[in-house]
Amino acid sequence: MPVHEYKTGDVIMGSIPHGADLLDALTRICEERGVTVGLVSLIGSVSSAALAFYHQDIKTYENLAPVEIPMEIVSAMGNVSLKDGKPMVHLHMILSSSAGLCVAGHLIRGTKVFALEFSITKLSGPALERGMDNLTGLNLWKE
Repeated sequence: MPVHEYKTGDVIMGSIPHGADLLDALTRICEERGVTVGLVSLIGSVSSAALAFYHQDIKTYENLAPVEIPMEIVSAMGNVSLKDGKPMVHLHMILSSSAGLCVAGHLIRGTKVFALEFSITKLSGPALERGMDNLTGLNLWKE
């Protein structure tokens, strides 16, 4: 069980352009700013959403369809670590329709930004590298 202590470093804040792929944009920001370990939070809205749910029994992700588009981001939190030596953003989101109905899941490529502000907190401490965990079928932090 990997447990480490980190010190907070620089906080990178900004907006992501309308129409951009959310996951690709966050990953690019981390690559450009040298974020290898960090925390991510978002506020805003999306014009299309791509989320997934992981089925533990069959060890596969199922893509979820949101209730309504556009959707407001109610909550979005995640982290940054390394996978194959490159920054990987792992983020979960809750999205709300105009009726207040929510959908939630694991962010995958295909979510298009309407208007979005992000905050990425860089952490200093041991690198966290992801690798395949045979028990779960997920890319988890290695010990």
